Amino acid sequence: MPGADHYALPQGNPPVAKVLAGERLVGYAFVNADWVNSTGYSGQPIQILVGLTVDGKIAGARLMAHHEPIVLIGIPPERIAAFIQGYVGRDVLRLATGGPSERPPVDIVSGATVTVTVIAESMIRSGIKVARAEGVGGPAQATAAALREIDPSHEAPADWTGLLGDGSVRRLSLTVGDVNAAFGRAGKQHAEDNPESPDPNDSFIDMYFAPVSVPAIGRRLLGDVRYADLQRSLKPGQQAILIASNGAYSFKGTGYVRGGIFDRIEVVQGDSSIHFHDRTHQRLGEIKAAGAPEFRDIDLFGVPEGSTLDVTQPWRLQLLVQRAFGARDKSFLTFDVNYELPQAYLKPAQASAAIAAAAAAPSIAPEPSEPPMWHIMWRAKMVQIGILLGALGLLTLIFFFQDWLVRRPIFYDRLRLGFMVFTLVWIGWYAQAQLSVVNVLAFLSALRTDFRWDYFLMAPLIFILWFATAASLLFWNRGAYCGWLCPFGALQELTNRAARLLKIPQLKISFGVHQRLTALKYIVFLVLFGISLSALGTAEQAAEVEPFKTAIILRFARGWPFVLYAGATIAASLFVERAFCRYVCPLGAAMAIPARLRLFDWLRRYRECGNPCQRCGNECPVQAIHPEGHINPNECIQCLHCQMLYHHDQKCPVMIQRRLKRERYAPASPIDLPPRPKISARAPDESAAP
Repeated sequence: MPGADHYALPQGNPPVAKVLAGERLVGYAFVNADWVNSTGYSGQPIQILVGLTVDGKIAGARLMAHHEPIVLIGIPPERIAAFIQGYVGRDVLRLATGGPSERPPVDIVSGATVTVTVIAESMIRSGIKVARAEGVGGPAQATAAALREIDPSHEAPADWTGLLGDGSVRRLSLTVGDVNAAFGRAGKQHAEDNPESPDPNDSFIDMYFAPVSVPAIGRRLLGDVRYADLQRSLKPGQQAILIASNGAYSFKGTGYVRGGIFDRIEVVQGDSSIHFHDRTHQRLGEIKAAGAPEFRDIDLFGVPEGSTLDVTQPWRLQLLVQRAFGARDKSFLTFDVNYELPQAYLKPAQASAAIAAAAAAPSIAPEPSEPPMWHIMWRAKMVQIGILLGALGLLTLIFFFQDWLVRRPIFYDRLRLGFMVFTLVWIGWYAQAQLSVVNVLAFLSALRTDFRWDYFLMAPLIFILWFATAASLLFWNRGAYCGWLCPFGALQELTNRAARLLKIPQLKISFGVHQRLTALKYIVFLVLFGISLSALGTAEQAAEVEPFKTAIILRFARGWPFVLYAGATIAASLFVERAFCRYVCPLGAAMAIPARLRLFDWLRRYRECGNPCQRCGNECPVQAIHPEGHINPNECIQCLHCQMLYHHDQKCPVMIQRRLKRERYAPASPIDLPPRPKISARAPDESAAP
């Protein structure tokens, strides 16, 4: 808190401490978790010390304690601290009047979206509660002279040059050299050294924008027909902005594809910010104003419901510029362009109405009815949820119609290969929906303490996978997840497939040694579970025995010891298929225990399996088939290879015998039969001897 020299004793319940400069009150200090639910993905609260000024702005914030697994080991603490600092200076009283769409983007810290969402929401909500409890601030009283409204009689300039000249359309033009210099001034040398183009004079972005909900501007830029369509789609008081650009950098980015939010552009008015959503977005083909150039991107954005933009007052468009360097590192800068509607478009508002509205304004807006944070997360990932549900539906069909599928070995093999690639690339590296034993430990810890479903609903894809896995345990044991939906398992299997194509010799492990080694993963799980009973944070760190975070979540962009360990586990699968899954994986062990409760046995066997035939056992990719012929459900990954052999009349001895028997006793082809004797039509000779 700038200028402060001491705290008063914390008072109240929840507690808040006054921050003083001598005898003068300059603000308040509080812990977010004391005021709002700040429970993260681990099921434990994320505690942030927050300073709030007497006029309702966040003066500073510091992460004090957390148990988030992705942050404990993986995401550098500096990146989380930098995200928190992005909220310094924000006015919680302004944010109190808007919805979640006004929050700053939450996906800047890649791989920790749930954590930073909780941080952002809990800081704002706790700040609002403290402001109300302490009677902090309020909006300045408006006067009739300061209030203006749109003059519908004004005509905008007829061509593009005129619209630029009078300020109806504003422009931001940056070269690569401009951006390089900005990164240099910010002290971000790595970003400065990795420009988009070697020529500093190349265009980085040439961007134009204007509020097309203003009738005169909208008709010029959109044309009468398109403007009429826009007016019909807008709700009363809702505004819309047109943005067009050329250059190497896109103002749209890719965040809206994953989460539906355009994270590179932001409208700021006062201390309120507005982010645009894909559901209020339209792409346009051209600008109708005479003389307008052609643009690569022309997009129309409606202000989301719950947010307010007063186009009669000044506002600014903020462009977030990101530049990647290294495997996953990025640096960020923002460039602002102010917009003020030319006075010719405005006229004084009616005095009586303006004064009445100003007098009726409360000092602090009532607390908005905001949906739970997990609602926000689910809405933001609807497309990803749909894709995952489609994949789960396909997998269910594979299992229910497995007999039909495995009778077609080539199709079965291609389908499984495609599913493994989807699991690794989309579920793992893109959606980062890798389950972990940390999820199991957090769930068991929540059962012992304060269990709430919203802890686990914060990550929708993880929740859906866990729900599907729990249901599949009753039908197909743990193999539905381990054999088909685990990204790291898919990585191992694809690695082994490549090794076999390259003729890398495979290590044969005797069944006795294999059986003893499989006990190791149960020991690892029990050790982690025992540690979690007294120190969940320590257990989460010990869970690094799983290389999932390094290989899948962080895509190997990590310290060399972690990369070396993950690489060693993958290298082992070159010689022993799914070596980590077989002998070390604590998640597989955790799922194998309840899988003993399964209700059905879908894998078919012959009496001859194991005595004398050993083909299925020898070819099982994880040695889940006992020499006696039965399948160990604790180790089976439900790959269906044994079922393919079960129906194969060229590989399975039982099926081979049946095929040979059919061929031996099948009637010969008609062309191979001797000609039939001719039968006389005459009556038999009764005098012939019998």
